Amino acid sequence: MCRGCETACPSGVQFGPLMEQTRVALAEQGQLRPPRWLAPSLKLLGHHRLLLLGSSLLGVAQRLHLVPDQLRRKVGLPHRIAIRREKLEASKTTTPDVWLVTGCVMDAWQRDVHVDTVAVLKAVGAHTIAVPSRGGDCCGALHLHGGLADAARVLATKMMRSMPGSSPVLVNSAGCGAALKEYGHLLGTSEAVTFAARVFDVHEWIVGRLDRLPVLDPTTNRLVVAIQDPCHLRHVQKSHLAVRDVLARFVEIREIADDGRCCGAGGSYSITQPEFAGEIRTQKVAAIRATGALVVASANPGCSMWLADAPSDGAPLLSLRHPMSIVAEALRVPK
Repeated sequence: MCRGCETACPSGVQFGPLMEQTRVALAEQGQLRPPRWLAPSLKLLGHHRLLLLGSSLLGVAQRLHLVPDQLRRKVGLPHRIAIRREKLEASKTTTPDVWLVTGCVMDAWQRDVHVDTVAVLKAVGAHTIAVPSRGGDCCGALHLHGGLADAARVLATKMMRSMPGSSPVLVNSAGCGAALKEYGHLLGTSEAVTFAARVFDVHEWIVGRLDRLPVLDPTTNRLVVAIQDPCHLRHVQKSHLAVRDVLARFVEIREIADDGRCCGAGGSYSITQPEFAGEIRTQKVAAIRATGALVVASANPGCSMWLADAPSDGAPLLSLRHPMSIVAEALRVPK
């Protein structure tokens, strides 16, 4: 699912669509058997208000110590689930400067990243920022990975209709961005192809406006940050260099020696194959620690939550942060 083979293949074979078609066939034949609780959980992702309510209730249960840590890790829940979320200021217009896709899991568990993203977008000149209207609750990526193509197509159609017009569609979740950019392939319509052409990873869009961002005083001690490239940003969107261009104005970047390899999260892979995914994570964490950086920038919620949950084995804990949050914090510091 990392699709690193597409980057490595000298013939440019597009393995992603082949994988998706195979998963659909396996699901139809009953040979793809995810955990029983996964299907209803995926269905919940398309009902955003219910998802937010359920997430808040889980947060309460977590505070009351009703969610065992072993269970939390098994189903991929974060360390601390938000009960209340920051208000996201967005325009009500249908012709904004940009649309910001808030998504399902990310809006429930990482709303602060959206708030930070809005702050950065305003700093580079996006005056009106809108979020999808009702129906734009989930991009369908996890459904497609699970072989549920029909459900993914329904969600994709709703997502497209929730952001009419021609304004750019910005995404700060690598997996969601990759899914939206491939709607043309998923739906096979001219409408979907046109929509997909409007989709940009948020860093990819900001790069064209970098001159509007301040540069950190050269005498200031810069935060040392290791960059973890989510597979869907590097191998599918091929927009990973934009993250470096944006962060380079504010931090000292450390590259990970094995970058380009998966962290082990792989959508729902860390849930369905936890032992093997854990081995891959151990290798990735070791490579990160070799950089000497304790702060890690990751532009995908699945990767950041999975890596943040890695056993420390007595070493200092890694701080996983979204690049937009790092930039937003830098912008808040007086010159």
